[in-house]
Amino acid sequence: MLNFMNGENNVLVSTTIIESGIDIPNVNTILILDADCFGLSQLYQLRGRVGRSNRMAYAYLMHKKDKVLSETAEKRLRAIKEFTEFGAGFKIAMRDLEIRGAGNLLGTEQSGHMMNIGYELYCKLVEDAVRALQGEIVNPDREEATIEITASAFIPGTYIEDEMQKLEMYKKIAEVKSEEDEDEIFDELIDRFGDIPQEAVNLVKISHIRYLAEKLCITRIREVSDMSTIGGKPAPPKIHFEFSEKNPLTAQGLAALAGEYGPRIFIHGGKRPYIRFAWQGKNKLEEIIRLLSKI
Repeated sequence: MLNFMNGENNVLVSTTIIESGIDIPNVNTILILDADCFGLSQLYQLRGRVGRSNRMAYAYLMHKKDKVLSETAEKRLRAIKEFTEFGAGFKIAMRDLEIRGAGNLLGTEQSGHMMNIGYELYCKLVEDAVRALQGEIVNPDREEATIEITASAFIPGTYIEDEMQKLEMYKKIAEVKSEEDEDEIFDELIDRFGDIPQEAVNLVKISHIRYLAEKLCITRIREVSDMSTIGGKPAPPKIHFEFSEKNPLTAQGLAALAGEYGPRIFIHGGKRPYIRFAWQGKNKLEEIIRLLSKI
């Protein structure tokens, strides 16, 4: 590290040690040589050494003339150029996650090819691994639960007209896992787009049902007709829950369900167990969520 004095101007020539937190508020220019050789987090820290006061600052990321950059290096330089606003650290971290891969969160590998399977699937695999280590029943061969319930569930075009905003909300709704998540989605929809149509409410509820179903190793939820009558009137449809062979059902839990719901619930054991549930009231989806939460 060298420090050259020239009147009131200072020139500091240094290694990357300065990324460790040196704070010189008056510095307004940094030249980073061979920037293509640094990691994204390093570049972000180095860039942060300038512009630490009210002075306009400049960061020049330089590489050798006519050098052929690797694809990874280009992605890093493009990211550091793209994310320049305040609070961009999280975006930088996410982009670094995409470029390097997340590695093995439960082991020693620090990078990996996460993007080969996709970020969301990777997170699901990690979640399953954590749950298995905590002693929960996890079915490694599970398929996404099929839900066949009579209910209109979508975001109407008249409610959210912009396609990008609609896709953004679909993605957020797909992540619903609890009543708290439901409330957050509903609050955001009301704040941004006004009163929520019933179709969008149903979509949020079904997303919650899907999460609970997959956690319980349910392969299919379907609404079935009942040919019997009650007081001369046709009985309401029943909800049929089909479980995979490997599931978290226990005799004690099923006995508690039978005691609470009585004749409204029928439980069939065996290799491929299922539960048939007679719902009551006006909110079918809420009743399904309540039942799955109790299981």
